[in-house]
Amino acid sequence: MKNIIIFGAPGSGKGTYSEEIVARYGMNHISTGDVLRSEINSGSETGKQIAAIINKGQLISDDFMLKILSEVYDRLGDKDKGVIFDGFPRTIPQAQALKQMLADRGVELGNMIELIVDEKTLMDRLLGRAIKEGRADDNEETIKARFNVYHKQTEPLAAWFEAEGIRHTFTWKGSKEQMLAEIFAFLDADK
Repeated sequence: MKNIIIFGAPGSGKGTYSEEIVARYGMNHISTGDVLRSEINSGSETGKQIAAIINKGQLISDDFMLKILSEVYDRLGDKDKGVIFDGFPRTIPQAQALKQMLADRGVELGNMIELIVDEKTLMDRLLGRAIKEGRADDNEETIKARFNVYHKQTEPLAAWFEAEGIRHTFTWKGSKEQMLAEIFAFLDADK
């Protein structure tokens, strides 16, 4: 199975669809958020460094993030199953660094699966998730700011994936099952 980079705006379902793909194909899943939380909770030196950066309200540098992801990737068991990268890369320099990191290990990027969902649906999902999970920080103003960051910093990366010839888009048509069926049909045909 090829590696997959799952890509989309906040609330597009990256985590949800990643879980479904993992369940169907037995792939490895590297979620940036999960990796960072796990490192912090482990109390490791790396975790302490991450916590110090985050507690200052700063972002993890690209180099440090790639170092962490490289270590996680290298610890994976059966890499022949492929890996889903969820939450990374978010910028062109990150994508270039990931491509090089994988190339150094004799592996290709694989496919980029882009989840395209209209902004009203995204807003409704995120507000609903905020209520369900009790996340007071996910209010309409914060969500709009996250969309703005996505459009300015992350969305341009789609063109880079297009130029690499690995961008595959799936558009929300009102049904998780329909979108999942389209993704599965693509992955089944691409083996």
